Amino acid sequence: MTIRVLIADDQMMVRQGFTVLLNAEPGIEVVGQAVDGLDAVARAGQLRPDVVLMDIRMPELGGIEATRRVTADDPATKVLVLTTFDLDEYVYEALRAGASGFLLKDASADELAHAVRVVAAGDALLSPNITKRLITEFSRTTGSPRAPLKERVGDLTERETEVLSLIAQGLSNAEIARTLVVAEQTVKTHVSRVLVKLGLRDRTQAAVFAYETGLVRPAGY
Repeated sequence: MTIRVLIADDQMMVRQGFTVLLNAEPGIEVVGQAVDGLDAVARAGQLRPDVVLMDIRMPELGGIEATRRVTADDPATKVLVLTTFDLDEYVYEALRAGASGFLLKDASADELAHAVRVVAAGDALLSPNITKRLITEFSRTTGSPRAPLKERVGDLTERETEVLSLIAQGLSNAEIARTLVVAEQTVKTHVSRVLVKLGLRDRTQAAVFAYETGLVRPAGY
């Protein structure tokens, strides 16, 4: 199946450059472009893309609020946040708003296509060290673990809690399976149950949840 992509960025050169790169990739098609946050929300509603490449800083409506509206309107649409800086404080807020990951604007064509395919498949873009570093850096800004969220962890079994912790550390299903010495399909089942029980949309949200509840602490804290 072809992955349908919407590119939202207020810079025309970025939109056009990403369009050319993605349209050259097999199985990926850019179905539209948006010039600001409001335009992104409107076009996402009209076009129902599989993935939205969302610039985090745009006029009219910022990428964070646009992400929140797009994912609330259609949970099936995945948002991949675009940013210029690898340690951008707004990116963490975008993850909390429903983004499935983020990508630097200077990413290569291969990195761009890979990121689109990863989030379109329903996985979080958590593997790169840069993403784990960002979550670690900015999760501490939330302060003490929030009680209402912490109580929800109690709904999980011991194994599900263990799986959630490993997700937050950026491990893939295969890596979790090796760590726990279980079948990968078993891990997939646990991951699905964790998301359902906690009311989370994907692995990125699960990772954010794990940090905010204190289940996983940032390195050095």
